[in-house]
Amino acid sequence: MAIIINSKLGSARGNSRIWVEGKRLERGGFTAGIKYQMQQQDGKLALVASEDGQYTVGRRNRNGQVTPIIDLNNAEITELFEGVEMIRILILEGRIIITAHHQEQRVAEREERILTKLANGTKLAMGSLFHGGGVLDKAMHHGFQKAGIASSVALAVELESTYIESSLANNPELWDDNSLIINGGIQTVDMSKTNDIQCDVLVGGVPCVGASKAGRSKNGISMAEEHDAAGALFFNFLQFVQRLNPAIVVIENVVEYQNTASMTVIRSVLGSLGYNISERIMNGNDFGALENRNRLCVVATSTGLDAIDLEQVMPLIDKPETLAAILEDVALDDPMWKTYDYLIEKEKRDIAAGKGFRRQLLDSTAESCGTIGAGYAKIRSTEPQMVHPENAELTRIFTPAEHAAVKGIPASVVDNLSATRAHEVLGQSVIFPLFEAVAKYIGNSLQAMLAPQQAAA
Repeated sequence: MAIIINSKLGSARGNSRIWVEGKRLERGGFTAGIKYQMQQQDGKLALVASEDGQYTVGRRNRNGQVTPIIDLNNAEITELFEGVEMIRILILEGRIIITAHHQEQRVAEREERILTKLANGTKLAMGSLFHGGGVLDKAMHHGFQKAGIASSVALAVELESTYIESSLANNPELWDDNSLIINGGIQTVDMSKTNDIQCDVLVGGVPCVGASKAGRSKNGISMAEEHDAAGALFFNFLQFVQRLNPAIVVIENVVEYQNTASMTVIRSVLGSLGYNISERIMNGNDFGALENRNRLCVVATSTGLDAIDLEQVMPLIDKPETLAAILEDVALDDPMWKTYDYLIEKEKRDIAAGKGFRRQLLDSTAESCGTIGAGYAKIRSTEPQMVHPENAELTRIFTPAEHAAVKGIPASVVDNLSATRAHEVLGQSVIFPLFEAVAKYIGNSLQAMLAPQQAAA
C-alpha cells in the first residue's frame, strides 16, 4: 500500500515542522517506538525504518489507543524546505519520502526560468491565445522592449486563418524559427503535443461575446457561460496556464467580465496555482488613445516575483487633442459619404420606444470617440461616424487607418487586408498604448528584481 499526503509545511519554535500521525504511519510499518534514519538527497527527505536509527517514532496514548507520531522540527528541515509552503509525503512499507509539493516545484521552476533568462539577456517566450491579428502581442512585445527585455511568440493559437496570415506578414518582430502556430480553436488543441513548450508570459482575451451587454442581449442568454461557442473557453484557457506554466499571465476583456462566474473561477484557479492577481478597469483616453473605451486588465504573477499593482501603471503618451490629428484626407465627393437613411429611421424608432440608443455623429473637433467593435464595417447605429464638413446629411465611418489610429494601433498591423477584415481585426483588438504601458511596467518590475542580485554578484 502507498499513501500520499499533500500537506502544508508547519512551523514551531522558529523552524519548519513536519507532523504525521495515525494509521497512515502504521500501514507503512512506522509503529510507535520503532527506530528510523533520516536521509537527504536531491532536495528529498527520506525516513527509513532501521534498528540502529537515531530517531524514534513517538506515541500518543488516548483512551488506551496508541497512536504513532512523527514530529520533525529542526534547522535541517527549515533549510531543506526553505521557501516551501506545501509538501508531499509518500508513505511506503518501511520508508517515507518527503518532497516539496509538485506545484511548489512548478512555481520555483517558472520563477527561476524567467529570472535566469532576464539575467542572461535571453528572449522571453510568449504564449498567445485567441491571437487575432496579434495586436495585444505586439503591444506587449514593444512594452517589454521599452523596459529592455526581448521577447518572441513561442506559441500562438488562433481560429481564423486570415488573422494568422495577417499577423505573420505584418508583425515580423513577434516570430522566430522556434515559434509554433496552431490554426484552430484552443479547445481543439491536443495538449500532449505541446510537452516541450514552456512560456514565460501568457496573454489572451477570452472571447467576450457572452459577457458584454450586447452579447447577452443578442444571444438571448443571462450569463456569459451560457454562450454555446464561447461560454466554456475560460476552462481551456486555464488548461493552457497549467500546461505552459508561465511566470506571468495577462488577460484582457470587457468590463462586465469582471463579475462573471468565469472570472471567479479564473481567480480561484490562478490562486491555487501560485499566482498573485491584480485587476484594473482601464480607459483608452487615459493612456493616449482617442477611443473612449473601458477594458478589464488582469495580471497574474507567480508568488515569488514582485507583486504587480496595476494601479501603478502610467501612460507612455498623451492623447491627441482632437480627431483632427488622425483623420485622413477623404475627398468631399468620395462615395464613402452617404445618407444612411435606415440609421436615421432606426434612431427615431429607438427614441420613440424610449431606448437609449443614439448615433455617434462626430466632427474633427471631437476630443474622443466611442467604442468601435469588430462589426464596424456593417455600419451599425451606435458606433462613431464622421459628419461631412459641408453637408450634415452625409456621414461616413472611419477608414481602417483612422480606426487603427483612434486605438493607438500601428496601421501596418492591417496592411493588405480588406476594409472589412481590417475593421474586424482592429475592432476586437486592444488599446495599443495601454497594454504597451502595462508591459513596460511589468518589465521594469522584473528588471528591478534583478538589480540586487546583479549588485551582489
